Amino acid sequence: MSEYKPVANSQVTLTELMIPSYSNFGGKIHGGIILGLMDKVAYVCAAKHADGYCITASIDVVDFLAPVEVGEIVSLMASVNYVGKTSMIIGIRVISENLKTHVIKHTNTSYFTMVAIGEDNKPKEVPALILKSREDIRRFFQAMNRKELKNTYKKDEAMLKQTAYEHRSFMDALSRERCKVELDS
Repeated sequence: MSEYKPVANSQVTLTELMIPSYSNFGGKIHGGIILGLMDKVAYVCAAKHADGYCITASIDVVDFLAPVEVGEIVSLMASVNYVGKTSMIIGIRVISENLKTHVIKHTNTSYFTMVAIGEDNKPKEVPALILKSREDIRRFFQAMNRKELKNTYKKDEAMLKQTAYEHRSFMDALSRERCKVELDS
């Protein structure tokens, strides 16, 4: 295994035609199909960087920005944006292209955290990244920031689980929402 690898060494693009069997009841491509393709391209990108098997540890932010239609070509571009000791954050950009009109739409951006797994079925160290462009630096820094925000969010969630929800501030906040509190005695 190399100690460092450039981002470009593991960048991949997966392109697939969207066929009728991929559509939902509304006639658009089912979000689960897109998620499955995103997981596949994240795996390939991570496995290339890690020189081996990887697993999906988490998916951060999946916003469906535009629908994908049957007959469109979908391209998923994946890049290692950040590496930790055994994990990698893979950035994925999804675009669709209508072959008749040549209209290209950005449909999704997402971030998959992938963990490299060794022969012993335990996490293994991954190569560090060589950042060769301003874009590589921006993506690495944004991934660092996203990781910090995610850790802060996890701590806040853990704290909220330990808080008594009958507290007046919670009840005041709930009174402004579309809910009704009916506690069993």
